[in-house]
Amino acid sequence: MNSLHGKVIAVTGAAKRIGRSIAIELARRGARIAVHYHHSRAEAVATAMECGGRTFRADLSRVDQICGLFAEIERRYGRLDGLVNNAAVFRAMDPLEATEEDWDSIHAVNLKGTFFCCQQAARLMRRTGGGQIVNISSLGGLRPWAKHVPYCVSKAGVVMLTKGLAKALAPDIAVNSIAPGVIHFGNEMPEDIAHLVRVTPMRRHGTGQEVAEAVRLLFEGPSFMTGQIVALDGGLSLK
Repeated sequence: MNSLHGKVIAVTGAAKRIGRSIAIELARRGARIAVHYHHSRAEAVATAMECGGRTFRADLSRVDQICGLFAEIERRYGRLDGLVNNAAVFRAMDPLEATEEDWDSIHAVNLKGTFFCCQQAARLMRRTGGGQIVNISSLGGLRPWAKHVPYCVSKAGVVMLTKGLAKALAPDIAVNSIAPGVIHFGNEMPEDIAHLVRVTPMRRHGTGQEVAEAVRLLFEGPSFMTGQIVALDGGLSLK
């Protein structure tokens, strides 16, 4: 089993929700966390304080800022051993009403941003012998959701990106993906999401902590595993 003690792991979108859960869980296992955020500075600072990490701001829709992000991580930590691509834009819309701006804003972060984060992270990892990348995709990348077509397409791209990079970056860097189903925070739930929970075989939604534990298992598990998409969905993909 791999140990996370002392390893430097960057988590994008780590200020809140799933990203926050991942950052705290990996830190609990001994990792040093680079907490990325874009707009949510106060929440990012709170996450960094809880996990003992450092904050880094970047707009992941801009490649120049992605390059700057990883250059700053290298400057402040001296190395990079892992990356969790968690940041994403999730927005419901009627596909017949979607605009070019809707499409571009979703894909710029979810797919383009994920690719260039992988690229920059892999360059740093190879300087010190390799590492691991975990991409948070989505059940929406494996199953179509009528109100989230651009999002589903972007996450389907992340699925193929994971598989392609697993081949391209082997044997130094393992690349895998977690594809969450319904992960809910708070109390209110839209009816379409509530319906997905009702038809989930486990009869409940998942939690940010469960995603974090799955990510941690990938980092601590066998290094022989790469190019895999793990559906963390309570069995919903079986429907």
